[in-house]
Amino acid sequence: MSSIHIFRDRPDAGEKLARVIFSNFCHEKLTRDWPLNPIVYALPRGGLPVAVPVARRLGCPLSVVVAKKITLPSNPELALGAVTADGCIVWSKQKPRSLRVQYALIEKAQQKALSQLEKLSAGKAEISSLDRLVILVDDGIATGMTMVAAVKSIQLQKPNAVWICVPVAPPELLQPLRKCCDRLIVLETPHPFLSVSRFYNEFTQVETEVALACLQQQAEWL
Repeated sequence: MSSIHIFRDRPDAGEKLARVIFSNFCHEKLTRDWPLNPIVYALPRGGLPVAVPVARRLGCPLSVVVAKKITLPSNPELALGAVTADGCIVWSKQKPRSLRVQYALIEKAQQKALSQLEKLSAGKAEISSLDRLVILVDDGIATGMTMVAAVKSIQLQKPNAVWICVPVAPPELLQPLRKCCDRLIVLETPHPFLSVSRFYNEFTQVETEVALACLQQQAEWL
């Protein structure tokens, strides 16, 4: 099936997402009796070029929450679950029955998450999410497992609210995603979905150096 290019690239998707988030943010300010005090968290690495325009538009800090897919070595494309660097876990219905296998797969995925977090630690904002509005951004959602794991991790910090904000996601995931956050913003919900990359004209891998540069851009507006 041919691709349907909705977005030119990740920064283009980020600019479009930022406009919608800012509109929601301004409306929220009028209805809340507590300061929103936002902070944007990207799921690296692909979420960072999308998150930069959002954080810039809100004039707020940009950080990361790292979640990695839990997979079998024999089928690295099939996500059995997801785990964050701090150990928040989400399983799919294909969760292995063996506890030994579960622990081994979790440890491998969590080590990947910790390694990536360490590589990006020099650029991310070291700010608590306590009593803040947290806006979680990625370049898209396919299964939702890494995003749900990221939400669980953020919620441990006791934010006032958590918004999930992405350019594109499958329509069947909207209802379950809404249940785990305070607001869900998805620009496009095409069907059939197949993959996130299908909706971008340019969807190259975001290297660590580029991800770090995205984080360091916040010095321009903070």
